[in-house]
Amino acid sequence: MKSTGPIMLTLTLLLAASTAMATPDKVDEMTRATELMVQHHKGMVRSEQERAMVGEPAPAFSLEAVVNKEFKRVNLADYRGKWVVLFFYPGDFTFVCPTEIRGFNAAVDRFTELNAVVLGASVDSKFSHLAWINRGDLGDLSFPLLADNKKEATIRYGILDEKEGVALRGLFIIDPNGILQYQVVQSPSVGRSVEETIRVLEALQTGELCPLGWKPGEKTIKK
Repeated sequence: MKSTGPIMLTLTLLLAASTAMATPDKVDEMTRATELMVQHHKGMVRSEQERAMVGEPAPAFSLEAVVNKEFKRVNLADYRGKWVVLFFYPGDFTFVCPTEIRGFNAAVDRFTELNAVVLGASVDSKFSHLAWINRGDLGDLSFPLLADNKKEATIRYGILDEKEGVALRGLFIIDPNGILQYQVVQSPSVGRSVEETIRVLEALQTGELCPLGWKPGEKTIKK
């Protein structure tokens, strides 16, 4: 966490020097201005520190998306009360990415049974998403594709490949209270496993301690 100490000290010294010979009214005005500067700095620090971390609230986002071939705005807060499986992929019109999107799409009903929604995202625009869908590469897509073309969510979730300017393959599971419970990030060259994602989701939903390779129906470790 970044400290506001050095900034506070600097502002205090400047205020003291500036108000030494000032009138009372001028002092009040300068004090208020200094307080506003400090609050602004604190706000910037909080913004910089809001990054994805397991056990902490998932970074909020509000992004344009393609939903059933229509443009809509999607907010993470809209899904409070449900589990959210959010996955980022490097780009539209690529090779590995459509295999993942089709795979998650084929399992949407299974996620729905687990009170979970699936959200896909990349730094491409909503127009690129729609063109890709209309070309037929993804089939009849049943979940939203989010357009993070400003890279805000990609940065906040800590998966921006700065050299390539795209998102890494980051996958996040967020619980119904908005708390991030799982994250995994891997190379763009390797696709993810839908089955493993479902396994982890089901393990998290037990609320118990799950040993190596745990699968539904197997014993958990009581807390």
